[in-house]
Amino acid sequence: MTQRAAARRCINIAALVSSGLAAAIGLTFLVWILAEVLVRGAAAINWDFFTRLPVPPGESGGGLANAMLGTVIITGLATMLGVPIGVLAGTYLAEFGHGRLAAVIRFLANIFVSAPSIVIGVFVYAILVVPLGGFTGLAGGISLAIIMLPVVTRTTEEMLRLVPHTLREAALALGAPYWHMVWQVAYRSARAGMLTGIILAVARVSGETAPLLFTALNSPYWTTGLFEPMANLTVTIFNYAMSPYDEWQVMAWGASFLIAFSVLALNIVARVLVHRLGK
Repeated sequence: MTQRAAARRCINIAALVSSGLAAAIGLTFLVWILAEVLVRGAAAINWDFFTRLPVPPGESGGGLANAMLGTVIITGLATMLGVPIGVLAGTYLAEFGHGRLAAVIRFLANIFVSAPSIVIGVFVYAILVVPLGGFTGLAGGISLAIIMLPVVTRTTEEMLRLVPHTLREAALALGAPYWHMVWQVAYRSARAGMLTGIILAVARVSGETAPLLFTALNSPYWTTGLFEPMANLTVTIFNYAMSPYDEWQVMAWGASFLIAFSVLALNIVARVLVHRLGK
């Protein structure tokens, strides 16, 4: 073995060891976090936690039913607003966008994918909360939809670009209109990746706190109207974790466990969809 080959082998071994060690450290912290949330959060999970409203400070019992409902409403509103616009924008970029407008849209989408969520919250606060004169669930849903929009847009574009051009050409050669080809051929071929991107976008916004602090805020009561402050799990975790009351801190761990479990379930669903629809 030459000296150069020996040096390359040593460098290769060092790279493998360092990368394996880094992966082990990251996995250790991840398991530690999940175990801590599971152990501490499981103590708060009971029937009252899912069915009752929060109790006043210092009292025991109660639950976070209103925050769960508010989180479902806000996340559902964000999905209804962000997903259709994101899918259509991604379709335009993949199928029709070849000029300056497409380049600008793609550039802005790449920027907003990594934009701090608190900036989005301040933006919606300025254009919606202030004019309406108060915090609303509608503003919270719009802020989360803005966060989802670039993720869905870029995922849709990339998945549609992976569809072979021969499939498009075959459908067009049979006389299918272009919109019908996109709907029946391109979407069907890219559905696994598109659905995965949508689910991961929903999982991301379900744990956002900063935008909701500036838009939906929170409420200790049942709130189903979109034009009033709305309870949600993430802001409740922030408030309860910072409080000096042990009962509230236990509730915060329970809400953290619920969000972590929901995000984990969404990721598992995304993996299953990729496996089944990708066949």
